[in-house]
Amino acid sequence: MSSGFASKDKQVSLAELVALVPNGASLGLGGSFLHRGPFAFVRELIRQEKRDIEIIKQSPGYDIDILCRAGVASRARCGIVAMEGNFGLAPWYRSAVEKGHLKLEEHACASLTAGLRAAAFGVPFMPCGGLHGSDLVRINDWKCLDDPYGSGQQTYVIPAISPDFAVIHASSVDRDGNVRVAGTYHWDRIMSRAAKSVLVVAEKLSDTSFADQPELTIVPYFMVQNYAIVKNGAWPGSCWPSYAIDYQAVDAYLQEGPEALARHIDAAPEAEVHRHG
Repeated sequence: MSSGFASKDKQVSLAELVALVPNGASLGLGGSFLHRGPFAFVRELIRQEKRDIEIIKQSPGYDIDILCRAGVASRARCGIVAMEGNFGLAPWYRSAVEKGHLKLEEHACASLTAGLRAAAFGVPFMPCGGLHGSDLVRINDWKCLDDPYGSGQQTYVIPAISPDFAVIHASSVDRDGNVRVAGTYHWDRIMSRAAKSVLVVAEKLSDTSFADQPELTIVPYFMVQNYAIVKNGAWPGSCWPSYAIDYQAVDAYLQEGPEALARHIDAAPEAEVHRHG
């Protein structure tokens, strides 16, 4: 998996990586709930005052909540949304939906995955089971097709979903941009195939190439537009096996008021680098 050219040019700062995202873009965010989400990237969206961003994720929580709280996100396609752990629902996300500040296309995790698979496979829609009897098919006007092979069964089909960018927090990346994730990679792999471009934040840069074990690469270099190295970039969430959820930090984030939000963003691991350029 060697690119054969100066792939080190793909490495940029976190600020430069986020600057690639224009206002109005759609972002598919990796990870799940408080686990290995691209949270440093999300906070940098706030620092750069991005606006009208669409969030696509099967199980967001902290990421979409803080983006709603800061006025960055205006649209979303999501499955289950919760802060997880001991924290319950995502309060600023819920408020944004109720007040009409966030236009929501509500999904099940399976239906959102079906839409991403359709885009990844280059087809206009993808079948999805388990939707019969759900109001989701009514509110989203999803179509139901007869089995063309004559079984008499009907299957709902989900339109293709192709984010402008998939944003993934990885365990490590090599200089070419090959991406590895320790443990489960949730929906990151299919999201990277569905998106028009892939941006990566990694915990560390490998000293050696990943070419010798290509089966461990979940996103190959030729799909990665750029990457940044941010240690502890999934804070206050976890990144197995390096660190667990910082429950005290999540609790502090959930305090009311703009001062609490500012303190939280300023306490983030990447904030020191941001302050000193």
